[in-house]
Amino acid sequence: MTSGEPLLIAEDVHAGYGPVTVLRGVTVVAREGELVTVLGGNGAGKSTLLSAVVGLLSPRSGRVTFAGHDITGKHAEAIARQRLVLVPEGRQLFGPMSVIDNLLLGAHCRRSGRRAVAERLDWVFELFPVLRERTRQLAASMSGGQQQMLAIGRALMAEPKMLLLDEPSLGLAPLVTRQLFDTLRLLHDAGVSILLVEQNARMALELADRAYVMERGRVSVEGPASEMLQDERVQAAYLGLGAGG
Repeated sequence: MTSGEPLLIAEDVHAGYGPVTVLRGVTVVAREGELVTVLGGNGAGKSTLLSAVVGLLSPRSGRVTFAGHDITGKHAEAIARQRLVLVPEGRQLFGPMSVIDNLLLGAHCRRSGRRAVAERLDWVFELFPVLRERTRQLAASMSGGQQQMLAIGRALMAEPKMLLLDEPSLGLAPLVTRQLFDTLRLLHDAGVSILLVEQNARMALELADRAYVMERGRVSVEGPASEMLQDERVQAAYLGLGAGG
């Protein structure tokens, strides 16, 4: 898909927790209509970057803009109302609540009428038919894969301008992971802008338009995802294709 103007810009962001600095001058740009992936090992700062972008963590310095608005340091709820929506690692569903109630919570910050919410719900059910079959089931009783579908569905109910996903395949079986990525491809083809933090580097790069690799709180490599698949540094570190086989 042809990408448009920059939608999300995180520029020279420094952030951390207490005395610990995690991000050290990170710059990431995601354009409208793009699927951008952020790769890196544990502790590289990927989740911290997403937290700084969506207001769960206030940057110490640097600037974050979304859809032309400076959102640096704004509260998470205010950022969500601008339709920058995070699907967090671990899903963080309301376990004692039903599938349908979790989905409707996703639409709470939109001022859409009942008809618009119903149409959005039908679209989510088309993407994830299992959710339609289990509307009254408690979220906590679902499988990991079904919970991940619910978490993404809940985010889509907010009508995001950009969807951020933090390690969506973590803990999922290979078949479920493949189904998840097929759905992300459908969303991307439908024009949804996506920023994806993902442990499965090969699948992420095969899906993405562009990619960033983070190491020790900095961006070490960036470029078109197709080129990153051929990059020897990326192959050696993340694709299991180091020198000598």
